[in-house]
Amino acid sequence: MDSAESRPHSADRHVGRQIAAVRVQSDISQAQLARSIGISFQQLQKYENARNRVSASMLFAIGNSLGVPVSRFFEGLPGNNGMSHCIPLLPVDERLDFIASAEGRRLIEALIKIHPRMRKRVSALIATFGEELAALNRKKEPGGRQSDAPLANGAGTFHQW
Repeated sequence: MDSAESRPHSADRHVGRQIAAVRVQSDISQAQLARSIGISFQQLQKYENARNRVSASMLFAIGNSLGVPVSRFFEGLPGNNGMSHCIPLLPVDERLDFIASAEGRRLIEALIKIHPRMRKRVSALIATFGEELAALNRKKEPGGRQSDAPLANGAGTFHQW
């Protein structure tokens, strides 16, 4: 098969991302949605990642389960002139791409296994790392070097806490 033929069509990627966006906005897990439409959560992941195409009947079932019309999954698709303007488009961004990725799923599955109090602490730690990295990026000197280089060669520490 030609490599162009093996890549998902842009419409399939768009529909998969919209399924994920509506599902996440509705606060429904992949497992819950998959169970409600009679498929495995792995199959739903394949739909959301456009590794498998969604049939019309399955798209209808997904829409019914999420409480949205099938047309919702095609909104914003280039060339789709019949889009409804009454339902606002949900943003599809890098967060949804991460959540739908294998890495994101592994991280979420691991976090769910942690006690809620510890999960809150891990979340705070990750947020702190993000803030520290953002601060480091703001401190970069014009030549691309860090002004205080706490992560020199990736082996340093952020700060002494």
